[in-house]
Amino acid sequence: MRFSLISPVFGRPEEVREFLESLLQQNHSDFEVILGDGTPGDALAEVLALYVGNPRYPLDRVYQEYLPVSDARNRAALRAKGDYLIFFDSDCLIPPDYLARIEAHLEREPLDLFGGPDKASAEFNTLQKAISYAMTAPLTTGGIRGSTTRIGVYHPRGFNMGVRAEAFHTVGGYDTGLKCGEDVDLSIRLHKAGYRSGLIPEAYVFHKRRNTLRSFFRQVYRFGAARIDLYVRHRHSLKLTHGFPAAFLLFSLFSLLALPWSPVPLGLLSAYLLAIAIDATVKNRSVRVGLLAVLAAVVMHAGYGSGFLRNTLEHLVFQRGVRL
Repeated sequence: MRFSLISPVFGRPEEVREFLESLLQQNHSDFEVILGDGTPGDALAEVLALYVGNPRYPLDRVYQEYLPVSDARNRAALRAKGDYLIFFDSDCLIPPDYLARIEAHLEREPLDLFGGPDKASAEFNTLQKAISYAMTAPLTTGGIRGSTTRIGVYHPRGFNMGVRAEAFHTVGGYDTGLKCGEDVDLSIRLHKAGYRSGLIPEAYVFHKRRNTLRSFFRQVYRFGAARIDLYVRHRHSLKLTHGFPAAFLLFSLFSLLALPWSPVPLGLLSAYLLAIAIDATVKNRSVRVGLLAVLAAVVMHAGYGSGFLRNTLEHLVFQRGVRL
């Protein structure tokens, strides 16, 4: 077996169905699919039964109620037969030529660890496109997540992350003690162990992300807090760009407080948000997406920045971490 495709799942039957359906369209045949399923009451069994025994790929499942994400990935990896393990989130749709592009790249440039960017499909709704823009655009620092090659050592993320099976098991897989940021932690440990990492720009996935701004805020809050947890474990991992959302949050508060004395800070903030609106409108060919992208970017910066700042205080001042 060449590739083992692994995803943790927890409810969301329609999302899981779309994910598995997208894999039926792969033009590469040498792969299997393994799900780590933590859904209470085995509620996904009916959906999964539709894909068991399909002629395109073997489907296997590790099931335990409330199985945590990292445990789900690790236990699925123990079942895997592939030379490479490729991890996805269940809210991803995989393009038909994804594995063929991975194969072609590995033939040109062998890698132990790799990943690719995420994009918004044309079929996504307006909010999903706006959130995707906020999470991937260079104007929002999203470019450091996988859409550029100028990022130093590349650390793949769990929504689109491949690793040689031997390397994965050698470093012990995902750290189940981390509730968030476990994918970056794994990438860092693999790099420290001497394994070669690389970005495969053409190996993108369509990533749906959250359906509401409230759930998006909670998600990025956890990301911001996790960045400090990663810093505590790996001191070299913190970059200047990771502090941008916190700086945005503090500058926004300052610009409002300074308004009675000077409109300049608020003007600079407005110019930045206008640039986001224009860029998102042009890239998505939609004024609605452009306007909503401004709101999504503000939510992202506020959520990530507040998680980042709070966990900085908790770790560095009070010597304790935030519950994620």
